[in-house]
This record gives sequence, C-alpha cells and structure tokens, in this order.
Amino acid sequence: MNGAHALLRGRLTGLLAALETGLVERRQVLRASLLAALAGEHTLLVGPPGTAKSALARRIHLAFRDARYFERLLTRFTVPEELFGPLSIRALEEDRYERQVAGFLPDAAVAFIDEVFKANSAILNALLTLLNEREFDNGAGRMRCPLISVVGATNQVPEDEVAEAFFDRFLLRLTVAPVSAEGFRRLLGEDRAGSPEPLAPAPELQLDALDRAALARAAGSCALPAVVLDRLAELRDWLAGRGVYVSDRRWVKLAHLLRVAAASEGRSAASEWDLGLVPYCVAADEPARLVVAEWLAARLGVREAWSPPRITRVVEAFEAQLAGEREATDLDYDEAGRLRFSAIDPATQQAGELAGAIGDAKGGSAALRMSSARMRRYGHLHIGARTAQLDDVLARLVKYRDELDTQRAALEAWADQALWADPAFVTAARAGLAAADAALAALAERARTARAGFESLPRLAAAGAVPAPVDHDALPE
Repeated sequence: MNGAHALLRGRLTGLLAALETGLVERRQVLRASLLAALAGEHTLLVGPPGTAKSALARRIHLAFRDARYFERLLTRFTVPEELFGPLSIRALEEDRYERQVAGFLPDAAVAFIDEVFKANSAILNALLTLLNEREFDNGAGRMRCPLISVVGATNQVPEDEVAEAFFDRFLLRLTVAPVSAEGFRRLLGEDRAGSPEPLAPAPELQLDALDRAALARAAGSCALPAVVLDRLAELRDWLAGRGVYVSDRRWVKLAHLLRVAAASEGRSAASEWDLGLVPYCVAADEPARLVVAEWLAARLGVREAWSPPRITRVVEAFEAQLAGEREATDLDYDEAGRLRFSAIDPATQQAGELAGAIGDAKGGSAALRMSSARMRRYGHLHIGARTAQLDDVLARLVKYRDELDTQRAALEAWADQALWADPAFVTAARAGLAAADAALAALAERARTARAGFESLPRLAAAGAVPAPVDHDALPE
C-alpha cells in the first residue's frame, strides 16, 4: 500500500466512523451505499417507512465536499417540475422550452428519491437517462449533470416493464428492516444513540472531485484475479440455471464495484472475499440475496479440485471397490489343485438347497456336487496397490486441509482490514470453510477405514500363489 492509498484509506476510516455515529443497526447499509457512491452507482433501499432510509441518504451526501443535495417524495401526482425544475419564462419568450434546473435533481450531486416507483412512466423514463448517462434533456439540448449517486427508497418493487428498467439502474438493492429488540433499547436509550440527525464529518475527511478521480484511476488499474472471474462465471451459470437473468451491463458495473472496493483499501487486486458484495447486486429481494450469499459462502476459498463433493466421489469409489472385493468369491480347490467336490445328504441337505431343487428319480442326490465357493484371496501386490492409492488420497487430503488453513488465514486477514465487509457474510464464510474442513477430516477417516479394509482382505498363502491347473482326465466319473 503506497502513501496515497494509505492516506485515502485512513480518511475513509475516519469518515465512516463519523457517518455511523448515532445510527443503530445500519452500519452495513450505510457502508454499502457509500461504496456505491464512490463507484458512481446508485442504491435502492427497500423497507417500510420510518427505518432511517432518508437519514442514510443525508449521511451519504455529507461524505462529499461541496456536493449539492436534492430530496423528493414521489407520488402518482408528481409532476416533472418537482424533480427537474420549472419552465424558464425567459426561454419561453425566446421560443425555447427549457427548465430552470438550479436547485433541482439535474443540478444535484447526491439525491434521495423516496417512493421512486410511485411516479408515472413519463417521469421514470426521464430519470432513466439521468441515472445512467448523467445527462438531462433540457429543451433542444442535453446538459451534463454533476450527479454522483442517487439513493432511492421503496416499500416494494412493482412488476411492470418500465419499473423493471428503472429497477435495473440501481446496482445495489439493500433491505432496511426495523431494528431488533436489542437495537430498540439502544434506539430509545438515554445516550440517544439512535438519533437520526446526521453529524457532519470534519472537512478534511470529506471527499472532493479530485479524490474521486484519483480513486477511479486506482480502480481502473486494479486487477480481477482468475479466481474471482471464475467464481463470477460460475455464479452467472448457476443463476441462469435458476431462471435469474442478470444483464451484461450489471455484471460490468459489479466488476467495477469490486475494483473500487479493493482500490479504496489500497489493494492492487480484488480478493475472492470481496465477492461478499455480489448478492446485493444480483438479487432482486432479501430472500434471493440470502440464497446467493449462502451459495457463495459455501464455495469461496474452496478450490474445485478438492471440494468436498469431488473428494467424496473418490472415497466412495474406493469404498465400493472394497465392498465388491470383500464379497467376491472363487471356485474352491484342494491342496492338489483339483476342484473340491462333496456329496449331498438327502436327509440333512448339508450341501444347501440344491437337494430340494433337483429331482431324485435317477439317484441325483447321491451324485458328487461342486462345493460352495470360497471367499476370494488376494496377493500382496494387489493389496499393496490399493493401499498405495489410498495413501495418495490421504496425502492429498492433508495437503488440501493445509490449503484450507491458508484460506482461513487469508479470510481473517482480509476481514481485519476490509472497510466494506458485511459481518454476516464474514461469519457465513468462516462457517463455510469450517464445514469444508470438517468434511475433509471425515473423508480422511473414511479413507483410513477403507485402507484398513483392504489390508484385512483374505490373502493368498504365498506371494504369487494361484490355483493349479485342473486335470479334467483325473476328475471322478
């Protein structure tokens, strides 16, 4: 981490501490929203009224120096003038249809739009260009807007074509729920920890246009390692298999968000653990986010080559082979290498069920019959080959668990310095690695049991001993 990166990270640490002061159970929502703003993206807060959604947006605004702020509640009766400004009388006198945008959304750097889906389709369509292109059609011309980020809020997302297009403009979708029972006590406590009034950070902590430009340059040179790209590709296929479509535009924006997260922490490459941000970007609602987060937590840090499901198939193959070899039988030979025969006693049927199955009209019960087969015996070369294979599996399992320990250490190192990590995701990732380690330990025990099973197989009397050839002329007539 160079000096400039360390300075920015230090400022962000102080800035976040100031912005979080007085908030109850909103740490992750605020941090994710600020990260989206640093990446030039928009955030949608989904939750019931009275859950501090507007307070969060105001605090995001305070993170930026000299940034104009705009806030509006939309209804089905909202008219364009409320968002984009009134028509200019002077422009009308000159036969131009233009708006006075000063103090309205096209002039804002940070904006909070409550009940974003309540507006009519004409307003939503106008917002699409503003959110995505940072441009506003004002009369015959198109003006450039200083917009950094829009924080939208809604109780629910309607399902119609215009709403879906507008919904896709918000890269992060964050659920804001009422505080828990423990948080409720803090919210009402005498220390007024839950006061919704934002506290302005010190000016030296706030970010200006030069800071944002420097961060954008650092993010542009930040790498996405192969392990990150592979996991994103795997997630894309998994989502497609579940019928979930994520646009190419959203994947590109998501990749940029990961780069910004890494660059803001002074790293030159994104980490596999940064993917904990992905569920906020690809899931449409909280239940879907939890499913994606669970899927990721079970796979991050675990290479496909030694994932428990794959190693399980290997161990199961040896267990099946052992079961087959234990049950295998051979024809029984005597010491002279001849097939062993026995006579059936009709009274006791000592030779098994055959006496009852064969008619005795011609004295068949007195005939010599081949005795029951004996358990197959194995040579030391065969057993040695099986145990050597299992020794190799056990050695690989030791190596895999060592790699897993390395991944667990990497997770802890990342979590210790991460600004944007979701504590719930970190906990789930730890549990995922612990579960993988426990599964590998259990597979190692099964492999040792299988190895002992091969060792205990019936053995040939001497190395290389095989039944003598059968002399058919010497068989009894």
